[in-house]
Order: sequence, then structure tokens, then C-alpha cells
Amino acid sequence: PTTGVLYKEDNYIIMTTVDKEKYKCILPLISSGNEEEEKDYKGPTPRELLEPLFKQSSCSYRIESYWTYEVCHGKHIRQYHEEKETGQKINIQEYYLGNMMIKNSLSEPDQEEKENPKESAKEIPTKNIEGQMTPYYPVEMGNGTPCSLRQNLPRSSTVMYICHPEAKHEILSVAEVTTCEYEVVILTPLLCNHPKYRFRASPVNDIFCQSLPGSPLKPHNLEQLEKQQEMMKMPFRRVKEEEMHSTKEEKFSSIHKPVAVGSHQLLTVGTTHISKLTDDQLIKEFLSGSYCFHGGVGWWKYEFCYGKYVHQYHEDKESGKTSVVVGTWSKEEHIEWSRKNAARTYYLREDGTQTVRMVSHFYGNGDVCDLTDKPRQVTVKLKCKESDSPHAVTIYMLEPHSCQYILGVESPVICKILDTADEYGLLSVPS
Repeated sequence: PTTGVLYKEDNYIIMTTVDKEKYKCILPLISSGNEEEEKDYKGPTPRELLEPLFKQSSCSYRIESYWTYEVCHGKHIRQYHEEKETGQKINIQEYYLGNMMIKNSLSEPDQEEKENPKESAKEIPTKNIEGQMTPYYPVEMGNGTPCSLRQNLPRSSTVMYICHPEAKHEILSVAEVTTCEYEVVILTPLLCNHPKYRFRASPVNDIFCQSLPGSPLKPHNLEQLEKQQEMMKMPFRRVKEEEMHSTKEEKFSSIHKPVAVGSHQLLTVGTTHISKLTDDQLIKEFLSGSYCFHGGVGWWKYEFCYGKYVHQYHEDKESGKTSVVVGTWSKEEHIEWSRKNAARTYYLREDGTQTVRMVSHFYGNGDVCDLTDKPRQVTVKLKCKESDSPHAVTIYMLEPHSCQYILGVESPVICKILDTADEYGLLSVPS
């Protein structure tokens, strides 16, 4: 291995299997060198790294079943609910969970840090995020809407910025830690340039084993185990026997692997790397519904299988998986819907030609909603989204009306098939 932790040829042990097969296993040297990098760091402070976010007047949103949360970075946090009444009058119920009271109120600790080296050695706060202690940069916001439960004291919040290289300043969570005091966690790539805010590398390092003369490349029992695992995963992918050989090299566990935050697998942050299948295979599997997109931020995650269904689900170690059918596919229902709604929207190129920008599909007949006593339904909006990673997908869900949803699905994979959309917005494999 040439990357990651250091390996030395002479740091090894010989392992022997029950079948007397012998392997030389090279062990990693545990010190990773991160400490040196942190000590020598002379770059911008966390506040300076986040400055572009505060100067751009950018806002992040999180939509939950009732409340929408708005974080306008360096300005305010607002919690609101909009309701359309008859005659299209919009009723807004809103609370400010905090306002930035003094401009650059947080530049002082950073200044202190530059002037006093002892200060910079002080511990960076960490928060347990899905089992991993994660360093964060806090921004305090006070002077929110008065709280009647606390003698009309103003609401206040701590915004915790944490590094995630693939994030787009999403709100990961909003929690009321004590009455009218909130904690908001924001994922941002801006902090990742500071070594102290990067996720600590997992203490688990690979051990590389080489077969010694007279022993097979892989132990016999390991080959048997891998075959068994492959067979067990077959039904979930519904792979035909002839396709089996073409994807033999594909590690099955990587198919629905969420973006790892640090080395932790549980935290899916909107964008998911979907697979190493070839583009053609991926498009065919996606359009046949045998390859599904997964994504979402927070409590609910979403599964979208093209031409089949949209599910929202929550997985819990103790209680298992809770799943809700948001909508199921019926070609006839969709065509009926597309006669009254725009199934395709176009984008005008500079040369005057037009290209399909987005297609919308209707999935009805989901689980019955308690609030409306009607089945849930969802409009899936498939959009082209260029990305450095050709196999990435971003999924988000909005609920403009009770139990009537919009599911946004954006991916470079969709870019390749949008122009095949027919008058009903239905897609096909490019010729």
C-alpha cells in the first residue's frame, strides 16, 4: 500500500489457517502523523474559513413534517410553518430561535488564539454524532422570539459547524436541548481545510496479507465464505445469471454504501455514492427498477425505485426498520396526471436549441395518511446534476401539503437519459 498509514516490510507476522495455508501479514504503524500536521498548522482560523458563508447571505433549510427550519448563516435561525387558506391567503406561524446580535462577535476568541499560543492548545469541543465524537465550531445566537415558558426570555441557539467534505452546508439536525434553547448542526466543507476539525481517522487500519509459496492466493475457507455471501445477496439485486459474471469484480457491499462521515457508515448526508457499475449497466438497472437510489438527511431516509415505488424509512438498532410507502407507480395514473401537469420542463441552450432540464413522475396510492384519510402521493422530479463523482445522487423531500410530497432526485446518471423523455416524461435507455 502506498497511501494511508505507514507500512514497513519488516513489521509483519506469519498467519497459518486450519488447512495449514501460510500468509505473511504486514501490519500498519499506528502513529498517523496527524498530530504533527495539527501542531504545524498556520492557516486561517475556523472563523476565517467560514467567512464566505457569512458574507454570501446564504441560508440552509431543513423541512420536517410540520416545521421548516431556516438558518441564514451569521444572521438568524427561524422556525416556521406555512398554511394556505381558502382564497390563497398564506398563514405563517414563525419563531426566531436566535439572531446574530453583534457583527463579528466570534472573531475575538480567534484573535486571542493567534496572539496567545497557549489559548490555541485549548480543547476543541466535540459532539457525539451517530456514535462518532466529532469536532465542531460553535456560533452562538441569542435574542430570538420571547419564550413564554421562561418568563419571556429570548430564545437562543448554538450553531455547530462540522466538517464534511461532500456537504453543501446542510442542516443535519435541530434539537431543543433545554426549554427554548437549541442546538443546530450544520455540515460544511469549509472547515475541512483546518486539520483540527477534520474527522479523526478511524483506529481500524487494514492489514495486508500475502500468500507464501505453496499456499493459494486466498484461503480456501475465505473463498467459500465469499461465495455464500454473494449467493445471499443475490435475491436483493435480482441479478440474472448471465449478468453475474460481468459484475463479479463488483464488491456487493458497496452498492448502497452511504457517504462515510469520517469512517462512520451510518450518517447519510443527502449525497450517496451509488456504485462502480459501468454507466450502461447502471442506466439499465435504474430504468428497470432493479437498482434503487437511497438518500436523505436526518431521521427519515428515502428509497426511490424508478417505475416501482418511493419509500421513506427509519432504521433503529433497537426497534428495527420503520417504513412508509409514500407512493407506488402506475403508468396509467401517471399518464392521466401528465395530461394536467408538466411532465417535462426545458432549458434553452445558448445556441437556441432546447434540452430537457427535468422530468416529473406521479406515484400515487401510498399508505393512508392519518391527517387526510387519503393515500399518500408523491411527485418525483428527476434532474440532471453534474458532479465530480459520476455515480452520486442527491435526494430530498418536501411536503407542500399534508401527505402530498415532492421528491427531488439529482444525479449525473440522470443527465445521460433526460433527452430520451417522451411526451409523458417517461425515460428509456439511450440508443
